[in-house]
Amino acid sequence: MTTVVLGSASPSRLQILRSGGIEPFVLVSTADENELKHQLPAGPTLVEQLAAAKAADVAHQLCISHPTLAADALVIGCDSMLLTATGELVGKPLTVERTIAHWQQVRGTSAELLTGHTVIRLTDGAEATASAVTRTVVHFSTPTDDDIRRYAESGEPLYCAGAFTLEALGGWFIDAIEGDPSNVIGLSLPTLRRLAAQVGLNATSLWNTVTSPSAEEK
Repeated sequence: MTTVVLGSASPSRLQILRSGGIEPFVLVSTADENELKHQLPAGPTLVEQLAAAKAADVAHQLCISHPTLAADALVIGCDSMLLTATGELVGKPLTVERTIAHWQQVRGTSAELLTGHTVIRLTDGAEATASAVTRTVVHFSTPTDDDIRRYAESGEPLYCAGAFTLEALGGWFIDAIEGDPSNVIGLSLPTLRRLAAQVGLNATSLWNTVTSPSAEEK
């Protein structure tokens, strides 16, 4: 059976895969994101290039440290950023002050959450790669300055792309979205299904936590 390898430390991405019937092998990318951002051209395609770099790094690690798994594996690399109405790409704010400043700019506006996805299928030394960027429109509400400060000081948005979550405290301040909600959380299952097909895998063949009912239960 093909082993799904998640090249991310993100708890949200891990939970998406688990909810989708997959318990992945987690191997975190060691690629230097900050250095890559300086080397790569800015723009919406940046998330795809970062996802590709992460996936390639993890595939290399897997081949060296876990050659048995690398004989039949699907490596997943992702990167998310928020494209604001003013054209700014926002990653993780990292500090309370940056989070507050960002929210004061985006409240009452709409923006696009971009997630770059790259999959690399490894089969006995051979590689097949597919990539895509998925966009989901996010409509922000108008939280007060006090709301924004309390949210920032909760610590939740500091390490989230675009300084918000959809599925937790940040959900209070999102009026609506247009598109795939799993993409906003960090990994689009529909996109993953399409990319897996491009490298010769059916999504349901990757399920490893789903059991069929026995004949007696049917």
